[in-house]
Amino acid sequence: MTPAERRASASLSLVFALRMLGLFIVLPVFALEAARLPGGDDASRVGLAMGLYGLTQAFLQIPLGLASDRFGRKPVIVAGLLVFALGSGIAAWAPDLTWLALGRAVQGAGAISAAVTAFLADVTRDSVRTKSMALVGGSIALMFALSLVFAPALAGWVGLSGIFALTGVLAMLAIAMVIWVAPAEPQEHRPSDMQHLRAGMAEVLRHRGLMRLNLGVFVLHAVQLAMWMALPALLVSAGLAKASHGHIYLPAVAASLVVMGGVLFPMERRGRLRAAFLMAVALIGAVQLALWALADAKPGLWTLGLLLFVFFIGFNTLEATLPSLVSRLAPAHARGAALGVYNTLQSVGLFVGGVVGGWLAHAHGAQGLFAVCSVAMLVWLVVAWPMQAPSSAARR
Repeated sequence: MTPAERRASASLSLVFALRMLGLFIVLPVFALEAARLPGGDDASRVGLAMGLYGLTQAFLQIPLGLASDRFGRKPVIVAGLLVFALGSGIAAWAPDLTWLALGRAVQGAGAISAAVTAFLADVTRDSVRTKSMALVGGSIALMFALSLVFAPALAGWVGLSGIFALTGVLAMLAIAMVIWVAPAEPQEHRPSDMQHLRAGMAEVLRHRGLMRLNLGVFVLHAVQLAMWMALPALLVSAGLAKASHGHIYLPAVAASLVVMGGVLFPMERRGRLRAAFLMAVALIGAVQLALWALADAKPGLWTLGLLLFVFFIGFNTLEATLPSLVSRLAPAHARGAALGVYNTLQSVGLFVGGVVGGWLAHAHGAQGLFAVCSVAMLVWLVVAWPMQAPSSAARR
């Protein structure tokens, strides 16, 4: 990478990291802490409150992605972070589950993922794009792991309201990073009017390769969120106290990042990105099948730790390759639109994972939940099989 690309990758990865830490830090304790609020005795409502973030994200990713194409990346990112901070304040104050759900919905309205990813794609070359996206994906995975480690202790110290207040502070820090640290954005690909914006969106929606990737990100994040409606209970059943779950999560994430870095980038340099992609999908599917088979047998901690390690290898690989492939396939003038559609499907996946995962865990138990996740991963593998990574000539 050039110095400018390193600066862009580092600063925008940190923006993503601060915002995703604000999102993830409530995930390990949300179901348990929300149950203490009025209305929190219904697991389906708790799942809805958790997943509403993804629903409002889904409605606004495309409009904000288009807005970033038209008006610039930085103004849209700053505005979205301010909305996220407002939602964090509502959730911190919430006296019952209904207000907590409203706060989560407002948080999700700060839908900046498309704008941030498009910004990173604007300021990096195709040859280093996957590496840049891997930094973002790695920062997301690291924030997820740190959240799983520190959230239980924070919940015991400041409660769920204090954690949401912290997410607002993190959003403000991310705003400072965007304004004063992130590089200036290029202007040459900005559409001049709404007609060009609509034409770019139509081009994106007709693109079969992009739609295949969009389906994939939907399944990936639906399965990710659904898993955590049942996985913490399996760890408790295996004898690991809630406050100690990070002792498994953090090593699994850290080791998976090392494996991903040692496998993904060499395979991409050899022109085998498609194989790495499909292997990652298959690994997550295998984990779901194993959890389906073992859920009623109360698997031990070593087994669950190994399955988490394999899951995070696949998850981190896909977090790096999916947005990189979307940014390569998308026309430059509609990159924000393409990543808006992509992040919309990602957000819908988070919503569906929370709502359907909560219902499945309540109605059919962990085994039923992991059975559905296994089928979803199999469908994705079949749909993804014909994919082809963009060639160097096509990228040029």
